[in-house]
Amino acid sequence: MENYSPIFKDLEEKIVSLILEAKTLEDLTEIKNKYLSKKGEFSQLMNKIREASDKKAFGEAFNNSRKVIEDNYNVKFTKLNEDKINEKLKEEEIDITLPGNNYHRGAENPFYKVKKEIEDIFVSMGYTVETGPEVDLDKYVFELLNIPKDHPARDMQDTLYIDNNSLLRSHTSSIQAHVMEKANGKPIKIICPGKTYRRDDDDMTHSHQFAQVEGLVIDKNINLGNLKGTLELFAKKMFSKDAKVRFRSSYFPFTEPSVEVDVSCFACHGKGCPTCKGTGWIEILGAGMVHPNVLKMSGYDPAIYSGFAFGVGIERVAMLRYGIDDIRRFYQSDIRFIEEFNKKVED
Repeated sequence: MENYSPIFKDLEEKIVSLILEAKTLEDLTEIKNKYLSKKGEFSQLMNKIREASDKKAFGEAFNNSRKVIEDNYNVKFTKLNEDKINEKLKEEEIDITLPGNNYHRGAENPFYKVKKEIEDIFVSMGYTVETGPEVDLDKYVFELLNIPKDHPARDMQDTLYIDNNSLLRSHTSSIQAHVMEKANGKPIKIICPGKTYRRDDDDMTHSHQFAQVEGLVIDKNINLGNLKGTLELFAKKMFSKDAKVRFRSSYFPFTEPSVEVDVSCFACHGKGCPTCKGTGWIEILGAGMVHPNVLKMSGYDPAIYSGFAFGVGIERVAMLRYGIDDIRRFYQSDIRFIEEFNKKVED
């Protein structure tokens, strides 16, 4: 068996020497491309196999020499790569003597805390949450709610028109009108939270924009007792476990009979205090039985179906709940104000 090792030995030693002297990964790459690539100087020696009398011996000598080169290459590559990583880590080393970053924990606006709590209370009673357009047609804002054109009940709400037939909704009852229209005479149990708009003075207790949660239940055998029980449960969960509600006669064009709803003062528990102005009661919302005309216009037979509706101002509830004296504070994005409500108010 012939010895072909000397054919490769000189170039092998040269390449290994260059590998050992390499300072960077780039140097190694150049060596690999020049000598070990398909057309590299060492790889080209394999072409001499055609001249060898013992081709098997020639191939073994070539492979042995190439393995020596590759083993040295791999060792050097690992070392240089580790050196590069360590150097990068050293450059990115964190100075633990520096103070850490302090992240400010935000707080939720009390408006949204109350809105979500109201929604959770009614969802737990089986209501679904419905939304609708803020710019709506006169048909849904007024006409389907028993408020025809030129009706005096429009005086306080007939404002902020986009054109002759559409306006910024003045109550979320317009959502109820949409839902009733689509229900095709089927029972309904919904709440409708959202923004509303009216021409109004901007002062401590009024705003041209505010929010409501309105509720609507339509089914067979619905009565005022169902309404009172619903609102009393809401008052107990929202304000105080011993809360009571009382009805006072009122007028709304879309309900008959209509009532103003008072809740017993949660601050003094009915004894009389500045919060309730000494009366022991706080006016909280409006409600009533759905007017037969509203039922008819939406495809319900008043002889079979009845229902109740109610509406409560979200800001109104939040102001009472947290003792806020100015409605405008909800909209001013004053972080100092918002941070005051970072803790949950317990009963």
